[in-house]
Amino acid sequence: MSDMNHKEIKKETEGSYILLSNKDVKRSWINWLFNNQANYNYERMMGTGFLHAMVPIAKKLYKDDMEKQREMLRRHTGFFNCEPCIGSAIAGLTVAMEEQKAAGGEIEGEAVTSIKTGLMGPLSGIGDSIIQGVIVPLLLAFAIDMASGGSVVAPIVYSLVMIAVVFGISYTLFMTGYKKGSGAILNILENGIVNKIIAGANIMGCMVLGALVANYVSMSCGIQIQQTADSVFSVQEQLFDTIIPKLLPLLLTLGSYKMLKKGWSSVKVLLLIVIIGVIGGVTGILG
Repeated sequence: MSDMNHKEIKKETEGSYILLSNKDVKRSWINWLFNNQANYNYERMMGTGFLHAMVPIAKKLYKDDMEKQREMLRRHTGFFNCEPCIGSAIAGLTVAMEEQKAAGGEIEGEAVTSIKTGLMGPLSGIGDSIIQGVIVPLLLAFAIDMASGGSVVAPIVYSLVMIAVVFGISYTLFMTGYKKGSGAILNILENGIVNKIIAGANIMGCMVLGALVANYVSMSCGIQIQQTADSVFSVQEQLFDTIIPKLLPLLLTLGSYKMLKKGWSSVKVLLLIVIIGVIGGVTGILG
């Protein structure tokens, strides 16, 4: 990212660069928050959602010039794909760049597109690792545990906490991108802290996944061998549980993951698990 051809976007507290009100910027954020995956498609992914976030900005910056409105909005009809919460920083930065351009700043339309495109990949990696790899599974683990204990408010608690997390991260990063500019985002990407956060998030994600497997994946061996008239050898209790408790659920999870990596669809993996379960239950191999 350090080699990217970009101009640092700085927001002035006073002067001609402030063309948008706080209300305008928040309206753009709300459009992004609720519509970032609207009309999600394989051609442009989140392009339409990003465009929708820019609509109130274009109307405010060029309210008396329909041609310039069209020109600005055409820039944001292309491909865009990023984790929505972390990607809000790009949307905020784009608003700042468009504001500076409208105020006569030395920034070209191609620069807006190139910076926006260049930040998609790095920020997606951060967002997928933290949001989808840690926060969502961790909150789901707590909610599922509450629900399995008979709590009827578990889905409500999960939804409220998740909404608070999404709103908080999205708003903070949108405003950071808008107020601090590209320099702040590039500093975050280049100072090494991000790599540590991602590494920690990956470790936490593995821990959460392991806890979920141990608690909610059920698979046991039903084979029992009659040794004497009064003694029965249980393969599950006296072999597998002795070696590694929850060994079969672990092997089932790792096997499913391996098949997915080899290109199996999730439907085929689920069908295979159902077939194994039926055969194992009928024959008594699985308990």
